[in-house]
Amino acid sequence: MKRKTWIYSIAVLAIFLMFSTGVFANKTGVKIIAPEKAAKGTEITIKIEVTHMGNTKGHYTDWVWVKINGKEFKKWEYNPSSLPENQNFIVEFTIKAEETMEIIAEGNCNKHGSKGENKVTIKVE
Repeated sequence: MKRKTWIYSIAVLAIFLMFSTGVFANKTGVKIIAPEKAAKGTEITIKIEVTHMGNTKGHYTDWVWVKINGKEFKKWEYNPSSLPENQNFIVEFTIKAEETMEIIAEGNCNKHGSKGENKVTIKVE
């Protein structure tokens, strides 16, 4: 009887692990690091912190994009032969501050999708 219970318990655990990969799924998330204000005409650096659990040939962040004032400004694309350097990484760019900017960024996992957009506004004075 004890042996049967033990085998049953192992079988239930195996089935749980097979179907619970979604529980451990990790969507790609982004956080924009930028100044709140900038003087008109200055060059500013914008950093996008990308977080994702794992970057392997089968499970990785496949893109990160940035929009400024509603227009796509930059997009980084990754694939199995060109993976991001780490599971958590930073992409950055510089831009000349000419007008107040609404910056939106998003990243995507090839299997689980995105945690959604992140948005900041830089007031240009």
